[in-house]
Amino acid sequence: MIIQSAKYIISAMRPDQYPKMGLPEIAFVGRSNVGKSSLMNCILNRKNLAKTSSRPGKTQTINFFDINQKFYVVDLPGYGFAKVPVAVKENWGRVMTSYLSNREPLRMAMVLVDARHKPTDLDMDMLALLDDAEVPTLVVATKVDKLKRTERKRNMDRIRLALELDEDAEILPFSSETGEGKKELWEIISDFL
Repeated sequence: MIIQSAKYIISAMRPDQYPKMGLPEIAFVGRSNVGKSSLMNCILNRKNLAKTSSRPGKTQTINFFDINQKFYVVDLPGYGFAKVPVAVKENWGRVMTSYLSNREPLRMAMVLVDARHKPTDLDMDMLALLDDAEVPTLVVATKVDKLKRTERKRNMDRIRLALELDEDAEILPFSSETGEGKKELWEIISDFL
């Protein structure tokens, strides 16, 4: 896909703040520090559109980005080990659950997992939530450039087993550093738009 324009629209925590245009939305979710913002900057050919940080929990709102005035890319807060108060994490959980379960323009969710680590119970919970909400979902294994060639298949198999995915369920290896998986990701997104 050719990205002619990509711009930040709004950070929201309530449905009444979400864009009203009705454009299709593609959401990106995952644990804190899994690389959501880096992935979005990579696929949108922008360096700092989505703010990145080495500190877990940088994204604290649902952030909407208008792409080509045709659809929105939506960056959700990370779940897991962000060093923020428990009440903040609980609020993020409620807001994300509401968005993912009830947002009519949502066409697909990308669940990002770190290819170097075994998925957590929180990753399983996110997949279950999306399954219950009948949101088409793709698991994207980030940071594959950090794996040795010999580790790749083993780690992809470990992710598949931990997430209890069928053999034919796709896990897309991705690297924001090298761009690996970028073309394939756009093909999948285009199919759902």
